[in-house]
Parts: sequence; structure tokens; C-alpha cells
Amino acid sequence: MGVFRVKARIWNPLDPSKSRDRELLVDTSATYTVIPHDVLEALNIKILKYARFRLADNRVIEKPVGEVGIEVEGYRASATPVVFGDPDIYILGSVTMEQLGLTPDPITRKLKPAEALLMKTKLSL
Repeated sequence: MGVFRVKARIWNPLDPSKSRDRELLVDTSATYTVIPHDVLEALNIKILKYARFRLADNRVIEKPVGEVGIEVEGYRASATPVVFGDPDIYILGSVTMEQLGLTPDPITRKLKPAEALLMKTKLSL
């Protein structure tokens, strides 16, 4: 898939007056959204846990994870997991895209509304 960026507003869910506008790289291979550590600290985002992540070079690292509110192209999520990342690393991860109800379109290099599934299933014995 081609790489593209989207504009986003991120904020502290406990204090929405603390927000930042940033451009994020759309990355379907990233589970969580990643924002630089210093930006999250400036928004007073609290570390909720530490998680292990596998990198493209197959190394496994541990990083702190918190929650931010996010808006992308008019779609909002009041809280989504965010990784405290390295400087200048801004990534929109797949969990956040799912929460926003958006999916990347590789042809137009834009996000588009996703069709969610809601169905009854039959279980047979």
C-alpha cells in the first residue's frame, strides 16, 4: 500500500483544552497510534501500561502506552491507545482507524468510511 499522511487533532481526554494538531503517517502495519513522548507529556497524558512491540527489523522493544482523544477528517474517538514514541514519529495505527470507522484506500491514498459488521450468528450443535 502507498504511504500517505492525514491531519489529526489529538487531545487529553481528561482535559480537552490541551490539544495539538499534527500530521500522521497512515500505517496499517502499526497496531497503535504513535506520538512523540514529549508531545504526550506536554498534553499531560499519563502512562497506563507498558507493552511489547515487534519492529520491522524483528527486534522486540517495550514502550509506554496511554490514551488520547483524536479527530481525523471529522471522525472522533474520545479515547484511543497511544504509544509514547521517539521524536518526530507520528503514526496513525490500525486500532485507532477501526475506532474512527475509517479504512485506508490505496488507490486514492485517503481514508474512507469503513463498513462495520453487526450481525446475528447461528450456532449449531
